[in-house]
Amino acid sequence: MIGPKAICFGLFWVLFASQFYTPIPGNIEECWKVMALDAALKTCIFMGTCFENIGIMRCEELISMILRLDYTQPLSDEYVTVTDTAFTDSPVRLYLPKRKSEAPRRAVIYIHGGSYCFGSFKLTAYDSLNRWTANKLDAVVVAVDYRLAPQHHFPAQFEDSLAVVKFFLQDKILTKYGVDPTRICIAGDSSGGKLAAAVTQQVQNDLEIKHKIKVQALLYPHLQIADAYLPSHRENEHGIFLTRDTGIKFMSLYITKDETFSQAMKSNQHMPLESRHLFKFVNWSTLLPKKYRKNYVYTEPILGRTNYSLPALMDIRMSPLLANDSQLQNLPSTYIITCEHDILRDDGFMYASRLQNVGVQVAHEHIENGFHGALSFFTSPLYLRLGLKIRDMYITWLDNNL
Repeated sequence: MIGPKAICFGLFWVLFASQFYTPIPGNIEECWKVMALDAALKTCIFMGTCFENIGIMRCEELISMILRLDYTQPLSDEYVTVTDTAFTDSPVRLYLPKRKSEAPRRAVIYIHGGSYCFGSFKLTAYDSLNRWTANKLDAVVVAVDYRLAPQHHFPAQFEDSLAVVKFFLQDKILTKYGVDPTRICIAGDSSGGKLAAAVTQQVQNDLEIKHKIKVQALLYPHLQIADAYLPSHRENEHGIFLTRDTGIKFMSLYITKDETFSQAMKSNQHMPLESRHLFKFVNWSTLLPKKYRKNYVYTEPILGRTNYSLPALMDIRMSPLLANDSQLQNLPSTYIITCEHDILRDDGFMYASRLQNVGVQVAHEHIENGFHGALSFFTSPLYLRLGLKIRDMYITWLDNNL
């Protein structure tokens, strides 16, 4: 006969597990593996939140500590020479193909994701992706690390990324690494996709920068903070890997020390009154395809309810989607991947629409059974078929267009 202690213990674990259970959409492949990975990630965030509440450490510190266990060393292999160095004081990892080349090589500058608060090119997934890129494309790859929030708020991350790109685009550096200045890509995923988009805007519109970017590749990018209640935010509020609350928590740490800001974002009341003219650039009722507008009714966020003195809220370096048409029309050929089950889905759709409207060549691939962060899972033992698919889509497009 089962005793009261066993029953209580069982009920405790059922209650505990229910906190992290996310219903998995029916079209998701490898659903049990995805469910386990999702539960593990949300358990870490839950533990981090508990530690934060009792004063042991901050949530992002715990996540960073766990991620550091996955850091790799710059190990060369038979195909690629890998070295860690610094460009203008920012750490970079270089991947240089070993095979001989008579002509200058193409190059990819990759900016990692991680909600602006954690992550590094040293993580196994990013090291593997960049190593694969260098080998498959016979390309020089520059992986960028940048200062992280909350120790460093916006625009530190943008400034570090831009400084690396400007350093690399110098004639003497391109010559040193044997790079063709007409065949350079900036790429990134998630928050790194935002940094890639913002840096590309800056480079393409800066008359003092001699060499320009040929293509940009944005993988499920985060591109705006003006409207925190898009249809994709509502549909994926409790989504796989990245929930709306978690995204807002880390976004707030990126912007300010004010702990009330996240609550303002959750209610979509964080933007100042003087930002009203910018909402035409993120009006999902005109920029999203009808399929993704569904039956939602567009209402402009409540403006001026709070008195945050945060210029970042209206800065295109924070929200590349707020750039006007004249700033967008100079952008290079653009590749965007979006995922159906992702709170950032609509950012990518709107950016693709805006770029196409001003004549920029856009290749937009939407993955109906995709979800945020899958690219972090394409190496053994935690690989997902979706992660491999995104990697191969990205490499194929670059091979054909860079």
